[in-house]
Amino acid sequence: MRIFSKRTLRIFWEEHPDAKEPLKSWFEEIEKAQWKSFNELKSEFGNCSLVGNNRVVFNIKGNKYRLIVLINFVQKKTFIKFIGTHKEYNIVNAKNI
Repeated sequence: MRIFSKRTLRIFWEEHPDAKEPLKSWFEEIEKAQWKSFNELKSEFGNCSLVGNNRVVFNIKGNKYRLIVLINFVQKKTFIKFIGTHKEYNIVNAKNI
């Protein structure tokens, strides 16, 4: 999968250093992946959730942080739409962000 954009993650982990290693691990796993469907993704990341509109939510660092991405399985592209604390996640519309 191609991920747009790692810069977003870097900016976040500069403010939240405890998120750096979990986000780097997430990035490396996604970058290697060749999933064709959400079901294939879910088999590797059991804690992710499909929230609609091709958005997937990942729990980062034991659910302290939430990452929302838009995934195009056909084109093998992943777009980072949101990264924030669980509290910040609760005020965004995950399907439309």
